[in-house]
Amino acid sequence: MIAYLIRRLLIGIPVLLGVTVINFFIINLAPGSPADLFLSPTATPEDVARTEAELGLNKPIFVQYVNWLTQLLHGNLGVSFQNREPVTQLIGDRIGPTLLLMGTSLVVAYLVAIPIGIIAARRRNTVVDYGVVGASFLGISVPHFFLGLAMIYVFALTLGWFPTGGMLTLGRGGGFADRLSHLVLPVVVLATAIAANMVRYVRSSMIDAFGQDYIRTAKAKGLGTSVITNKHALRNALIPVVTVIGVDLSALIGGAIVTEQIFQWPGIGLLTIQSIGARDYAVLMGINLIAAVAVFAANLLTDIAYAVVDPRVAYA
Repeated sequence: MIAYLIRRLLIGIPVLLGVTVINFFIINLAPGSPADLFLSPTATPEDVARTEAELGLNKPIFVQYVNWLTQLLHGNLGVSFQNREPVTQLIGDRIGPTLLLMGTSLVVAYLVAIPIGIIAARRRNTVVDYGVVGASFLGISVPHFFLGLAMIYVFALTLGWFPTGGMLTLGRGGGFADRLSHLVLPVVVLATAIAANMVRYVRSSMIDAFGQDYIRTAKAKGLGTSVITNKHALRNALIPVVTVIGVDLSALIGGAIVTEQIFQWPGIGLLTIQSIGARDYAVLMGINLIAAVAVFAANLLTDIAYAVVDPRVAYA
């Protein structure tokens, strides 16, 4: 296992390097210049050139990338063009709310999806099964932005049960209850797509497990339905489901960007949208790097979890 992890880490280094190269060149291909945001519409070409020189944007793009990579190797992600703050500080201030939102969404999604998937598998080809499958396809199909806006209109504006956005209410101290009320709607939006996708995998895996010989043997021994389902079928059914977790995290990062923008959640997603509007290249590069590392780590942890769940898997 240790040798496998070392190989994966060594392979991940050039992969992450390639991601930074692609992201850097794509970001710099966007029309316009960050210097435009610092100048008035009446600025002369000389003013633009001077501002670009101050920001280091007058150098060839390859030189800019090498300079950024050099700073990265020294543990520095650069300085934000927009507010002149270190990128590491900006991301550090926003990563906590994003982890709270994403972590809560994952827990809620799996707590809902796994039991429902088991129920659908046990009642295969019944009204319950058809309803679960239909609801899962609906949950996958509805875009995050549409579901978020719909929930704001219904539960925040019409019914007034929850706030429209933000992470806390000004003047209330930001206690647990206040933060929980702000967390409900964005968590529901993110968890809906994750749970809808996971339900299908759990249902399919459980149906396959129920058809195995060891399940028929357990039934012949007179074991109860709950014992057969939870002790024998579920553990084996979760083996392929574990591999989906890494994919879910990747999808969750993309969905969080849209959801945080809709609900004005002060996390990495909202910072991404703000940085795109401000053409803040340094912040965008830092966010993309953090996202790439998170996806790589999630896939690595998924492989480890797969070996833990299935003793037959051994990494040499």
